Amino acid sequence: MGFSILKTRMAQETLGRLLAGYLRLVRRTNRIVFEPADIYDQVRPELPLIYAMWHGQHIMIPFARPDWMPAASLVSRHGDGGFNAIALRELGIGAIRGSGALGRKIREKGGAAAFLAMVKRLAAGESMVLTADIPKQARIAGPGIVSLARASGRPIRAVAVVTSRRIDFNSWDRASIGLPFGRCAIVVGEPITVARDADPQTQEAARLAVQASLDAVHARAYELVGSRDPGAGLRELQAARQPAGTPA
Repeated sequence: MGFSILKTRMAQETLGRLLAGYLRLVRRTNRIVFEPADIYDQVRPELPLIYAMWHGQHIMIPFARPDWMPAASLVSRHGDGGFNAIALRELGIGAIRGSGALGRKIREKGGAAAFLAMVKRLAAGESMVLTADIPKQARIAGPGIVSLARASGRPIRAVAVVTSRRIDFNSWDRASIGLPFGRCAIVVGEPITVARDADPQTQEAARLAVQASLDAVHARAYELVGSRDPGAGLRELQAARQPAGTPA
């Protein structure tokens, strides 16, 4: 395996600080509208919360956190996770390293340890921010976020942060990053709770509710800035490509 200078601590620090500085510029130069307009007043009594987001739409999520709300985010152990964690630190958000996964890959990706760390952070009063879908399964909510809500007793709210001027990438998750000097919409969904004694059917209903809420807040956020979600339809596209007889 070849050495990459981008994997060094110094490079990760530099990239992370540059990303944080860029995101501050985007935030300062975009006119932001919130929906609901009084969302911070609504969520105060519910804190700490679990904030759900979609892969690819996570880069702008720090915009949604007010300074008075302590929060941490689940960040991948691999790839761009290192400098993303540093960028979050610079923006006042903690990082828990690990990734969502299914089956045997949970341990490999640090999912079990990260799950316990998130439960502890929530118990200590810190809100958690994490993607509801797992890598390479865009726009399909996994069971992890529902399990976290069940174990912690904390509600889930879907959140979307969208800018009118942005770069949309042709990646598996249709990732987007905002550009300066535009308009920004931050839309937050209704709380979704999962009882500690929820049976499998109830948990599945909650998973589908999280998925539907994320679809709704993204559709509304893109509507508010006058455009369309580039990731809309990804779930259906993946289903169409799946070989017959393969479980979803």
